[in-house]
Amino acid sequence: MAVTTQQLMQWKQQGRKIVALTAWDWTIAQLLDSAGVDVILVGDSLAMVALGMETTLPVTVEEMLHHAKAVRRGVKQALVVVDLPFLSYQESPQQAMRSAGRVLKETGAMAVKLEGGYPAIAETVYRLVRAGIPVLGHVGLTPQSVHLLGYRQQGKTKEAGERIFAEAEALQDAGAFGVVLEHIPADLARRITEKLAIPTIGIGAGPHCDGQVLVTADLLGLSERKPPFVKSYVNLRETIGQAVREFCSEVREGEFPQGSE
Repeated sequence: MAVTTQQLMQWKQQGRKIVALTAWDWTIAQLLDSAGVDVILVGDSLAMVALGMETTLPVTVEEMLHHAKAVRRGVKQALVVVDLPFLSYQESPQQAMRSAGRVLKETGAMAVKLEGGYPAIAETVYRLVRAGIPVLGHVGLTPQSVHLLGYRQQGKTKEAGERIFAEAEALQDAGAFGVVLEHIPADLARRITEKLAIPTIGIGAGPHCDGQVLVTADLLGLSERKPPFVKSYVNLRETIGQAVREFCSEVREGEFPQGSE
């Protein structure tokens, strides 16, 4: 059976960890899904991974829709969640409704993710959920705020930690089915995870969250640079480079293709 938002909440209660990874095309999505990943996020990180942008900020709703459609075609079991890109939901709940509605209607994805938990965002989440649109929250380091926050760990002071804690609670109260905790201290992530009834999915937030997510390009060793908290399970950048160099050499030396005259 396909994974649902209700199932994720049941897994939290059962203590069953949630596995999430990002995808940006059909091939990667199909591989992740067949390997048993629970949640596949069409993250706006595709701006950097697939489109060569410096940050996530330039990616548009149309580009997210294009990639989300490809990903959804490759998925049979996992819950597909799509990021709403920068300035596609912050202006008003009405704007968010239009953006999120397009994602569900045009891609077949099951949920959207948006960043932040301050009152205006919590209100937006409330409105989306009441319209039947499942929402995954995201607090801590929020990459769409890179020019304000940078890529530094968030929540290190007591005041900052309490603000993130309050944002996570506000998202739960608004109806979010889960919340991503990015690059915050492990003890803060543990406190939030123990307090919330909805699952937390960590990225650089320690081992106490209900699940973990990574950018798949980082996990596979495809990224030129990766955050310090990432573990690469293989170095495909090196493997692919070597394969291509061998191909170039064999073509130039007349060794490929081989066959009878």
